[in-house]
Amino acid sequence: MTNQVIVERLTKLREAMGREGMDFYMMPTADFHNSEYVNDYFKVREYFCNFSGSNGTLLVWKDGAGLWTDGRYFIQAERELTGTGVKLFRMLDEGVPSLEEFLKEQMQEGQTLGFDGRVIPAKVGEQYEKMLSEKKIRIVYDKDLAEEIWQDRPAFPAGGIMLLEESVAGRSVEEKLAEVREKMKKEGAEAFFLSKLDDLMWLYNVRGSDVECNPVAMSYSYVTEESAVLFLQKKVLTQEDVAYFQEHHVLLEEYDGVVDFLKTLPEGQKILLDDRHCSYCIYKTLEKQELICKKNPTELLKAVKNPVELANMERVFLQDSVAVTKFIYWLKKNIGKMEITEITAADHLEQLRRSIPGFLDLSFPTIAGYKANAAMMHYSASPDSFAVLEPEGMLLVDSGGQYLGGTTDVTRTIILGSVSEEIRKHYTLVAAAMLQLTNAVWLHGCTGRNLDIMAREPLWEIGIDYKCGTGHGVGYILNVHEGPQNLSWRYIENNKEAVLEEGMDITDEPGVYIEGSHGIRIENVLVAKNGEKNEYGQFMHFDTLTYAPIDREGIDVGYLSPRQRAYLNAYQKQVYERVSPYLTQEEREWLAEETREI
Repeated sequence: MTNQVIVERLTKLREAMGREGMDFYMMPTADFHNSEYVNDYFKVREYFCNFSGSNGTLLVWKDGAGLWTDGRYFIQAERELTGTGVKLFRMLDEGVPSLEEFLKEQMQEGQTLGFDGRVIPAKVGEQYEKMLSEKKIRIVYDKDLAEEIWQDRPAFPAGGIMLLEESVAGRSVEEKLAEVREKMKKEGAEAFFLSKLDDLMWLYNVRGSDVECNPVAMSYSYVTEESAVLFLQKKVLTQEDVAYFQEHHVLLEEYDGVVDFLKTLPEGQKILLDDRHCSYCIYKTLEKQELICKKNPTELLKAVKNPVELANMERVFLQDSVAVTKFIYWLKKNIGKMEITEITAADHLEQLRRSIPGFLDLSFPTIAGYKANAAMMHYSASPDSFAVLEPEGMLLVDSGGQYLGGTTDVTRTIILGSVSEEIRKHYTLVAAAMLQLTNAVWLHGCTGRNLDIMAREPLWEIGIDYKCGTGHGVGYILNVHEGPQNLSWRYIENNKEAVLEEGMDITDEPGVYIEGSHGIRIENVLVAKNGEKNEYGQFMHFDTLTYAPIDREGIDVGYLSPRQRAYLNAYQKQVYERVSPYLTQEEREWLAEETREI
């Protein structure tokens, strides 16, 4: 069945491309800061192809269109692209060309590639320039073709900001700027241009409201040894906000004035910037400067949580774990006795979180997938499409909250009734995988790629893999996905991996996803800690932040090694000890049974 709305939009887009002399037009998932999650204003790719996932790039040409996305979204993309005429290119699948390879092969000499350079990272724009120069391909980067086609486009985001007390942030703006300036000196930079939104929020101890579930504000900053300039939409600032920045000697400029500001800089300035996040447009504006393209120093500084942040996180994660445990009890008690849907289940969990002091928002829209829906890693139920839960099968719930004290991310797959032996096997091995990584011990210097195998091993042994990383960093009252740390097995050429440092938090979320049948994911958040230091070096381990029970109904002890069984029993015991004091008598009795030794 043809999706006439998308077909008509693509027709109008191709007409606009013709007027502008463009042969190919590219639309990524990004805003002016290369954010992973974006405000509705920036969802141009979704507008033109109907794919709503958080990662993907749409390419349109005269007689075709293609969407490139990763394994988390293959099932979802197939469904959402149906009838649009847009072909799905499954990234990293054997025989599937990358977007770069496709362009290099398909574009003819002298043709034109167009994109909005404000939403393309400088690093990517530069790669296209070099790659296509042999064919004398022209690049046009100053046109947002959606402007004339998307008549009811949402307004540009302009929400207010929240100021963080030092008792919450742990460090002052002055201390953070001093650290940044020290990093600038080491790189030989006279200035630092920062465009990554969560880094900006961290640096100035503020939070915003311009992206759903991500407490960031549209902003830029230009830091020198003598000054710090912050570009914000001044119309959203209160007198208290203005006084706060004056107190910390931060100069305020209008957000839209950043390009004009950069144009006034004397030529030859040594400017540090991160070309993964700085836009291609701004990069081209700074062509006459001496650019030092390296990772934002703020990224690593932000990733290593300070003692105040860690203490607040421990408190918040325990409260959040209590809410998740209460939710599991409620679900098991009421399944089959009242109508519960994927949506009402998610709503109930949200209400439990809202009762926690300091709750601000969800950290991402809750994923609640029943049976086969759970095979889509980022499944989203809607009022027009949802499943009713029955006392059989499983419900996967991936959720989290934003609190004044931390950001949580937890997944539990809950057994609602009878399941097959295959599902019990998969469930048991996912639990074993998560716990193996939890109990890892390693020498300082390891990256996430060194440890990822510990989670995949139980699944690889039966010929199963999951098409995503095992873990990602989590922000502090910030974006639920944070770098530079991550857990992934794949070697990527020229990719600078991050060494795991004490104080870094990271998710541990292996899974099994069988299309048309079931999906299983069990996720905790861990914190890297230093252990023994001896003649061999600094040994490290993880401490656990998340304490919610693993469903014993899904466990078949026959698939566990003695060590894995010990890991499970030890974790379940800790869950009971930490969570039970906050439960009712009835809930506590249930949890005692749920977490007893296997």
